[in-house]
This record gives sequence, C-alpha cells and structure tokens, in this order.
Amino acid sequence: MSVVREDVPDLATLQRRAAQRAADRAGGADRLRGHIVCDSLVRIFTTEGVEVVALQGLDLVVDRGELVAIVGASGSGKSTVLNILSGLDTPTAGIARVAGYDLLTMSARKRLRYRRHTVGFVWQQTSRNLLPYLTARENVALPMQLAGRRGRAARRRAVELLELVGVEHCADRMPGQMSGGEQQRCAVAVAVANDPEVLFADEPTGELDEATAAEVFGALRTINAELGVTVVVVTHDPQVATQVRRTVAIRDGRTASEVRRTARVGADGVEELVTEEYAVLDRAGRMQLPAAFVDALALADRVKLTLEPDHVQVRSGDGRGTT
Repeated sequence: MSVVREDVPDLATLQRRAAQRAADRAGGADRLRGHIVCDSLVRIFTTEGVEVVALQGLDLVVDRGELVAIVGASGSGKSTVLNILSGLDTPTAGIARVAGYDLLTMSARKRLRYRRHTVGFVWQQTSRNLLPYLTARENVALPMQLAGRRGRAARRRAVELLELVGVEHCADRMPGQMSGGEQQRCAVAVAVANDPEVLFADEPTGELDEATAAEVFGALRTINAELGVTVVVVTHDPQVATQVRRTVAIRDGRTASEVRRTARVGADGVEELVTEEYAVLDRAGRMQLPAAFVDALALADRVKLTLEPDHVQVRSGDGRGTT
C-alpha cells in the first residue's frame, strides 16, 4: 500500500472521476462483459486520520472458464482485490462484478448467499481450509450438508471430488495425517463442493516446495477444465506464469502488465507454448513498463519517446538504452 501524498487525489475526486469514466463508457459496454469485471476500481483505507490508497483505478476482466493468476509484490494491492472479489470487503469507487453480482451494492443477505454458493475459497493457511477433527471426506461433504445435501449423495460426491484432485487415498485421513500438498488439494475439493462458479485461491502454494506446488496447480487446472469453474489465483510468486495461461501483474494499485502463454505448432509439427508479455494501457494512455525492463536499461526520471511507423521507441533520458 502507498500513503496518500499531496499529488494523490482525495476520496471525493477519485469517486467523481470513477463516476465520470463509468458515464463515458455507457455506450461501450462490450469492454465490461466478463465473468469477473473490475473497472476503475478504487479502495481507500483510513487509519488514524491518514488515507491509504490500496487500489488506484485498477482494471481487470476475466472471462468465464479462465484460469488466471494475479501477481504482485507485498503492498501492490493484490490482497485488496481478492478481498473485494470474494465479498469480504467493498470498494470505495469504480465497478466490481462477479457472476452478475454487483459487489458495490449487494445487501448483507445477498453477500452471504454469494459467498456460500457463487464463489469458493482456498487460503494459504490450511487451518482456514480444513477442520482438523474431520477426515478429508467429511471436510468435503460438510459444505454440501450445510446446504441441505445429505447422506450418500454428499459422501459419494465428496469421494468424486477427492479423486478429481488426486487425493482419494486421503479420504479417511485427518488433515494432520496428510502432507501440505495433500491438504491444499483437499482444500480445492472443499472449495468446489457446492459447485461455485468462481474459485479464488490466496497464495495456495506459498508454503510448498516447487514439486508439490506443481501438484496443487495441477489440481486447479483439473477443476478448471473438468468443472468449468473460473479460477483466480493470487500470489507474490512471478514463477506462477509457467503454471497458467494468463498472468496479470499488479503494481501500485493498478494493473501493470500481462503474461500470456499460447499453444502454437512449430515448423516441425510439434506443439509448443509461447510466452509473451504485454504492458496494460489504460484509457488515459498510461502504462507501466515491466520492472525488469526498467532495471535492465537503468531507466529513471524521464524517458525519451520516439514514434516509429509500427511501434513506440523508449530511451533513457540521457540516450542510453532502447526498449
């Protein structure tokens, strides 16, 4: 998070700008179609009289059935986005919609229904995902039972979900009898027990080694592919880009860049994954250069821009380097 300085607009200004942008887009609703939509999203916290801007006009669109990772350093705003999308927090201004729910105007009752039936959660701390005195099967069956789905049907579905994420062998084990990776895969099964449309995962591999983390991401990909659940993973680990097809980077409360992995068939006929990085351009024409580019060319203060026929050239103000 960043403390508001003199050059940061106050709350009233941010709200006014967000409202104006929403009005300007009245005739261009196509851009706001998605299973998850954040547009000009602002979140300001006030602590001991000091305003702290966590989100400064963030834009994000996730289509139905996508598997997306949101990546950012500590204080970038990624946890704030997750809390808003999961219904745990409300934004200060802008647009936030998930599966047709307007997260700014939801009543308390509708918010509770949203959290119980529309979205599922996997937290980094397994203690928030699994009850320690229940077996894996019982943990997965519990959300269904609370929703009125009892008896054999719930138990059968619980086993099916454990099989889907590759931990059916843990069905009769307590969480303390499972490895960290097994616990997190069980947590994925718990999160989709009530057939949510969207699954949010907060640092689901933060406490796991690389091999085990790959197994957890494999479970998330399976849930995404087999059940059609839209999956959003929030993490500080930029290496997650190798596990998903689309990674969105957040910096200073704004969407900064995207990494996309697409499958292409090479000249030898073998399919390969191609990774490309994009800067995100907002409607005011602003973008953030990837930090690696800035560091590589020692860009600082001002940069020189040159418009070429098919690209924009960016140079250091003293003439060093080009990107």
